[in-house]
Amino acid sequence: MTRHNTLPPLSRRHLIAALAGAAAWPSWAQTPTAAWSAIESRARGQTVYFNAWAGSEQINAYIQWTAEQVRRQFGVRLEHVKITETAEVVKRVRAEKAAGKTDGTVDMMWINGENFLTMKREGLLFGPFAETLPHYAYVDVVGKPTTRIDFSEPVEGMEAPWGMAQLTFFADRKRVPAPPTSMAALLAFAKANPGRVTYPRLPDFHGSSFVKQALVEALADRSALYQPVTPQALASAGAPLWAFLDALHPHLWRAGRQFPTNAAAVRQMMADGELLIALTFNPNEAANEIAARRLPASVYSYQHSAGTIGNTHFLAIPFNSRVREGAQVVANFLLSPLAQARKADIAQWGDPTVLALDKLPAAERARFNAAPLPGQVEQTRPTILEPHGSWVDPLEKEWLRRYG
Repeated sequence: MTRHNTLPPLSRRHLIAALAGAAAWPSWAQTPTAAWSAIESRARGQTVYFNAWAGSEQINAYIQWTAEQVRRQFGVRLEHVKITETAEVVKRVRAEKAAGKTDGTVDMMWINGENFLTMKREGLLFGPFAETLPHYAYVDVVGKPTTRIDFSEPVEGMEAPWGMAQLTFFADRKRVPAPPTSMAALLAFAKANPGRVTYPRLPDFHGSSFVKQALVEALADRSALYQPVTPQALASAGAPLWAFLDALHPHLWRAGRQFPTNAAAVRQMMADGELLIALTFNPNEAANEIAARRLPASVYSYQHSAGTIGNTHFLAIPFNSRVREGAQVVANFLLSPLAQARKADIAQWGDPTVLALDKLPAAERARFNAAPLPGQVEQTRPTILEPHGSWVDPLEKEWLRRYG
């Protein structure tokens, strides 16, 4: 007997949906496969609990915009679970695994660095899924290698890239016409301007980033930083770092005996004229602040001449998410040219894109071609890869022991 229909009924239904969906997709979208259309079909009606940092009104508004888009386009409900520390979410997922809970409370999370390393090593993640997302085809995996390497840990599809970050400094040109573009120059600047420079107290992320920047600049051979930390490696690599910080701290704000709690406090102190230099991990932050009229247009951004540490931040799905399909649909939408261009827009968020613009159709590429704005980095410097994620905790503990 001739067998004309070899696909089971469910697969035939999904294939029909794929063909219909492909015709309806916008011209810039990657044509969905039957498997992806099946994921979209199962995602419809799901509620995705997205655990993400909520310390920025702009970011919160962007996530709300995303929720409206995915509800209208895909029938997925996105709930922003507002958090302050990703490590607390990691602990929750770990506790659920220990309790044998397969019906998890976290469906998607904003993550990178040591938190990703922990979840990957402990089997707390769903995947690999990232490189099967249709819009992953637009990701700049060549020009932005940190989209596949997270703090020197291979991503291996276990998280989807979302945005780019690079340590950036900013100052008011009226007060600082020529900025220090290395840690050695910063030390000389601090000596010449006592009490007018500082950085956040560790374990604040920006404070840790400042210390890591000092670490990479202190070492001629950085190879040990890209391997899991050992006590011997920490002692050897740390020696020039602590010597540098010992020399710097007496010239800092309050003689290095106190440190601001976070980068926002440093930025405000710079805006008030108490400090001369602020720092951020978003190269567009100063431009955002100028656009919001919280900083004057004379503020400019710069990076150290030999480069500054940078990374990619990601979206991950815990192993026990109840709605893996919905989470993948949201992640794929957040990789779309539409969502990435809006996120890169200074007026919305100003978070640099993970996409390779030369891969996009001309009409979509034009979304990103805004003229440079006041406060944006005038000359982008090389990105220095983050040390392996295992270095973060011991560096922070040793800093606190010495200076906390």
